[in-house]
Amino acid sequence: MNTKIKAGIIGATGMVGQMFIKLLENHPWFDVTYLAASASSAGKTYSQAVQGRWHVSSEVPSYVRDLMVEDASNVEKAIGKCSFVFCAVSLGKDEVKALETLYASRGFAVVSANSAYRLTPDVPMLIPEINYEHVNIIPVQQKNNGWDKGFIAVKPNCSIQSYMIPLHALMAKGYKIKQMTLVTLQGLSGAGYPGPSAFDLIDNIVPLIKGEEEKSEIEPQKIFGSIKDGQIVNDTSILMSAHCTRVPVIDGHTVCVNVQFEGKKPSESEIIDCWKNYRSVPRELGLPSAPENTIIYKEEADRPQPRKDRDNGNGMAITVGRLRPCNVFDYRFVGLSHNTNRGAAGGAILMAELLVSKGFIKA
Repeated sequence: MNTKIKAGIIGATGMVGQMFIKLLENHPWFDVTYLAASASSAGKTYSQAVQGRWHVSSEVPSYVRDLMVEDASNVEKAIGKCSFVFCAVSLGKDEVKALETLYASRGFAVVSANSAYRLTPDVPMLIPEINYEHVNIIPVQQKNNGWDKGFIAVKPNCSIQSYMIPLHALMAKGYKIKQMTLVTLQGLSGAGYPGPSAFDLIDNIVPLIKGEEEKSEIEPQKIFGSIKDGQIVNDTSILMSAHCTRVPVIDGHTVCVNVQFEGKKPSESEIIDCWKNYRSVPRELGLPSAPENTIIYKEEADRPQPRKDRDNGNGMAITVGRLRPCNVFDYRFVGLSHNTNRGAAGGAILMAELLVSKGFIKA
């Protein structure tokens, strides 16, 4: 790419916004030129706005330290400063919808890490390796809303990356999945800052994350769905049952999966071969954030582990292990992904790269 595309970040001071800041430093395609957050942060430099609440392991990057933070609700401030925006605001669903709609109506492509529009039939909810073709719904969305250039695309729930891509690798080889159960063990950063109190999580596991089980069961249906008659129609053929828990781990969402196939059943070695040889569209397109190996299979009996494996593939790979027969279904395995990288900011950046490669985001 000869000219970098100017990008904005709405919700730049929150945990996911901070991860955007970290991951976009020296990005070969994108140049961050606009930052916005709540009215209380507006008018401050970025370093001032995050003082005392910078939660990324590295220092605040120099490229944004002195960049002025604007009020996210004032879209006029963004005009002329960026071509598209990443959205990671911490607001109620109706407020998020109103804000993202406002930016899209003013001609901005909105690449969202929020959940407000995930189930809207003309809004693509993308895991680029799986449903890259769902970008083709964007012209329909623009027509439905009377938008010329603007549109909204969203990323799915942060925990489902851990099992969706391994499942897709098997489905792509013709193995049809009939039903599955899953238990998630989700890191604290998925709850945002400050999240659950230390008193609640130290020496403890919380077996409830409100709304998470519904997302884990419903969002895959849209991702595996197809575009028909101007909308994305869910694929409800796979029965899913989810139990979601919060565990005392900072980063990394782990999932224990039991799966049963319909019809042709692969052997263990065939499943591992599917994972090891999985090649995805983002990799074929040469997207900068696509990991060299999308799925990494660990042979060790006690892997994957969040502390050891969440950063595989620069935090963008899915690590799987413990594949073995199941006494009730066919097989069981453990998946792991980095929830604030692959599951949030990194996944949204990969989405934006896909949208650039398909011509939907331009300089």
